[in-house]
Amino acid sequence: MIYSMTAFARAQTELNGFMVSWELRSVNHRYLEAQFRMPEGLRSVEPALKDKLRKRLKRGKVDCNLRLERVARDPSIELNRPLLLQLVAVLEQVRRDAPEVSAPNAMDLLRWPGVLGDSTGTDDEHVVRAAAALFEEALEELAAHRQREGAQLGQAVSERLDAIDRLVVEVTDLAGDIAARTKQRLQQRLVELETKVDAARLEQEVVLLAQRADVAEELDRLSIHVAEARNNLSGKGPHGRRLDFLTQELNREANTLGSKSTMAETSQKAVDLKVVIEQIREQVQNIE
Repeated sequence: MIYSMTAFARAQTELNGFMVSWELRSVNHRYLEAQFRMPEGLRSVEPALKDKLRKRLKRGKVDCNLRLERVARDPSIELNRPLLLQLVAVLEQVRRDAPEVSAPNAMDLLRWPGVLGDSTGTDDEHVVRAAAALFEEALEELAAHRQREGAQLGQAVSERLDAIDRLVVEVTDLAGDIAARTKQRLQQRLVELETKVDAARLEQEVVLLAQRADVAEELDRLSIHVAEARNNLSGKGPHGRRLDFLTQELNREANTLGSKSTMAETSQKAVDLKVVIEQIREQVQNIE
């Protein structure tokens, strides 16, 4: 199964007067990297969510954003009395130990984190459980999106592998004329120079030039790499890194083919090959 590394997913639910929503975005990356943005009161669940992510995905940079938006505002304010009393006790101790230090006023105490709250605080256990369950829902949607996108990427790569096969056949047909064309070109050049050369010597030169221009090995390796890429596409993942390596090998053979070319037609075919291989490389960058 081919998976893309580029996808988006969203899941939301309403609980305890809050709209709880996850947004997951993934892009291509060499490894799996996850970044979570969530209220501090829910940070305790982050390690478990990262474990779920690692079990589901293999590669990609994933941004996970959790939002809590109040949908039913409660005008009542809750006072965290135990925390307030602790603060007062600490201030009394400070006043005894350092009388010269000015004491904070009531508003300073109320501004202390956690002193004021409401009956629907984000640290509620129900909200924590709901956020964890909702994350799994969003993660499944993200994986499904990556799978759909991956199927399209796999099809695009497969079509371009077919194009490489066709170009290899065309170059193979042209390569059969290399010796004959080389001999004709040499004879034409000798006529222009009004130079006579022994027929055996001419044949020897033709053979040497034809050997230097022989691209049979490059064509064979191109076909082998294409076959290996197809096996990779149909096998178990992850696929991206192996396909990226094969793309580099295909490009290397195409470059060698172009450098050995002695005919305009084969030079053009080598350029066409490199264009198709570059298209494959662009697609492979997004495959997990």
